[in-house]
Amino acid sequence: MSALDLIGRTPIVELRNLWKGPGRILAKAEFLQPGGSVKDRAAHAIVDAARADGRLKPGAPVVEMTSGNMGSGLAVVCACLGHPLVVTMSAGNSPQRARMLEALGAEVVLVPQVDGAPGQVTGNDIAAAARIAEQLAADRGGFYVDQFNAIEGLVAHEIGTARELIETAHSRIDGWVACVGTGSTFLGVARGLRAANPDVVMAPVEPSGCEVLAGKPITKHKHLLQGTGYGLVPPRWDPRLVSRCIAVTDDEALAWKRRLAGEEGLHVGFSAAANVCAATKLLSMDAIPPGGTVVTVLCDSGMKY
Repeated sequence: MSALDLIGRTPIVELRNLWKGPGRILAKAEFLQPGGSVKDRAAHAIVDAARADGRLKPGAPVVEMTSGNMGSGLAVVCACLGHPLVVTMSAGNSPQRARMLEALGAEVVLVPQVDGAPGQVTGNDIAAAARIAEQLAADRGGFYVDQFNAIEGLVAHEIGTARELIETAHSRIDGWVACVGTGSTFLGVARGLRAANPDVVMAPVEPSGCEVLAGKPITKHKHLLQGTGYGLVPPRWDPRLVSRCIAVTDDEALAWKRRLAGEEGLHVGFSAAANVCAATKLLSMDAIPPGGTVVTVLCDSGMKY
């Protein structure tokens, strides 16, 4: 056994206090993984594949751009497998994230923001950090993870997260909602759930005013949902897996973050709160059968915000 064996198989929580019905909300507690987030699954899958096909040599460094969660997952995986980890991060991400990564043994390179603000990271900020990561990987002879393009992360959710949801829901799953950053979690789970039930309603969650997946112009580049809503369509995006898009405001995310802590005892991050908010919106629409089940993920804890 190692920390790698703690990745996956997270429990499901039914949010009975926050949603009295009709229907129910099931949330997968991804924050209980060793790296503290849903990104542990993708980190493990990508590094394993790179080691297997020779892209990552024994003892060579792993390099990636992160908003925090992928970095934490990679730190756990790299520590277990003997690879140094170098991460680049926009200076706009919360300082707690950088300290957490350093505590996990990663070298953290902070990249100045292009047009964002502290606590609010834009797509241009992410692109700048990604360029530095790619260059560092080339300079140091390391493996560049490139999470936005890595198919292994998507597959990990299709064969892992989706299957676990189906096995533990104990009922038909009628709806799936999740914030979109790289898109791997949303798309992977969507593919797995739709294979089991072609009628399941798939709803990506975006920050209000930054709804590119819904085809709307960007009116608000800066928002609280770190790690999501970069104002770009992910490279592997598949619109065929989208039934409808749901937007969540900063005020809603903050309110639901507080409610999850105060009413369910779950201190989670803003994107997790946005997911739960979106689940209640979907259950309030006509798209879900009366008494239906909507599933989502609690992406990470609130400790790093």
